[in-house]
Amino acid sequence: MFARLFEPTIEVHAHCDLPCGVYDPSQARFEAESIKAIIGKVADNDDPDFRTRAILIKEDRAQLVKHHLSVLWTDYFKPPHFEKYPHLHNLINEACKLASGTGVKATLDAQAADDLLAKIDEIAAIYQETKQG
Repeated sequence: MFARLFEPTIEVHAHCDLPCGVYDPSQARFEAESIKAIIGKVADNDDPDFRTRAILIKEDRAQLVKHHLSVLWTDYFKPPHFEKYPHLHNLINEACKLASGTGVKATLDAQAADDLLAKIDEIAAIYQETKQG
């Protein structure tokens, strides 16, 4: 019994603290749609307090986009997916950059938000194909 206390344990990591197997690019898309909406609301509002709050929320949403995409990248997609879709690494990397400080996180550019949504849609199409077999 005493020896069992010192037995090595298995350490497991997952996006939800449990290897649930639930992944979906829709999570990233919801956040990106929020970013696009916030950009429009900021453009239409001159109240500095509102603008500050909106920009902070937009930056948080951008971080969530990166998180959801990186979970797909590192936890869902496996080597066979990257072999079948050799551009997938680059596609996810580009999407993460669009959500980062060089993309929607740092700007109020609606086109950057549209570009991010387009990349997420490309990733979602690949994701759907991999779910079908």
